[in-house]
Amino acid sequence: MLLPVCSFEKYKKDHFEIALHDYHEEHKEVLNIIADVRSNGDPALIKYTKKYDRADLQKLQVSAEEMARAGKSADVFLLEAIRGAKDNIERFHRQQVETNWWESGPGWLAGQRSLPLQKVGAYIPGGTAAYPSSVLMTVIPALVAGVEEIYLCTPPDSDGKVNPITLAAAYEAGATAVYSVGGAQAIAALAYGTESIPAVQKIVGPGNIFVTLAKKEVFGQVGIDMLAGPSEIVIVAEEGARPDFIAADLLSQAEHDPLSRSILITASERLSSQVAEHLQEQLETLPRKNIALQSLKKQGAIIIVANLNEAWSVVNELAPEHLELHLKDAWCYLDRIKNAGAVFMGSFTPESLGDYWAGSNHVLPTGAAARYASPLGVSDFLKKSHVISYSPAALHHSAPQIAALARAEGLEAHARAVMLRRQSNEPQGKHRT
Repeated sequence: MLLPVCSFEKYKKDHFEIALHDYHEEHKEVLNIIADVRSNGDPALIKYTKKYDRADLQKLQVSAEEMARAGKSADVFLLEAIRGAKDNIERFHRQQVETNWWESGPGWLAGQRSLPLQKVGAYIPGGTAAYPSSVLMTVIPALVAGVEEIYLCTPPDSDGKVNPITLAAAYEAGATAVYSVGGAQAIAALAYGTESIPAVQKIVGPGNIFVTLAKKEVFGQVGIDMLAGPSEIVIVAEEGARPDFIAADLLSQAEHDPLSRSILITASERLSSQVAEHLQEQLETLPRKNIALQSLKKQGAIIIVANLNEAWSVVNELAPEHLELHLKDAWCYLDRIKNAGAVFMGSFTPESLGDYWAGSNHVLPTGAAARYASPLGVSDFLKKSHVISYSPAALHHSAPQIAALARAEGLEAHARAVMLRRQSNEPQGKHRT
């Protein structure tokens, strides 16, 4: 059978976990690239673009004219699709906007301000392919948050050109600038700045192992969204579900990468056999057949459970990036799901909706990170400041308790800082905001 059929315990035992520390040589190369870009700036970027992308760059930044030209010359129907997706993503993410809040009492006030980052960088995979959806998913939440400058880095083709579809999406989304630089060198440039590329405060967006390792290394100098791994889908299905739908959705992840993970969880052995047949049939006409085949054999599985109740513990332990519920009463089970990046309800809600159209973000936690992490959203582009104001009278009232806590921690200077004010002859004025 194309997909191994097994219990969850056997899958966990046999499955090879992908860990960043397994990439020793890649890590060393990334460290060298980062150091080189920090020291030498643009010349290092040009050198690595020639080495990895086989492109001789004359300039790093795509001109505004070229971006506008790409936007105007794109296929009309595709351009309409980009604009429709943009509207949906913007509408969805506007629901995430956070407001400032305040609380107050006699002589005191405390609250929180949400402030947008000033400059962010988005990494968009490229080279031989175009990912306009990744442009929309990273740029639009930043704009909704109020970020003023959004810089995109994406690998060029061998002619040094950025895919025009990617440029059209960047133009429509409202990116500040696009640079034809990819890989670890792009991450280093965004983190530390070069002659052409400004340093940013946060880097978001998916990439290959070099990009992921570079993001890990520069974290601290800048913020990052997450360390994204290979794509994943878990499908929970019951007897009577459409096996052709399930097979198509498993392949939608398997075609990404040989390391992508596609898993079906079901109590029906009959359904598992039907899905396997449809996988074989659909694979024959899939352009990325070889990639999908490797993915299914190496990382995929059909996990047989005794019943649906058993399925949820498996789902929550896997904490998948994408979770589809091919169940008649899918909404009855939503509360059972504790760990998932995005949940797709019912057999007519394929994962592709989330990738392109529904408005939800497709930059999602992978590698079981959904146990503690969230999809990319507006909050990723905001930072918060707490604001506190006390009047002399309010501080006078609270000082003994503050001093007691400080002294319990052995921090006498903290205690004196409040007690000195309490003992002063400062007038007990009214609270001012």
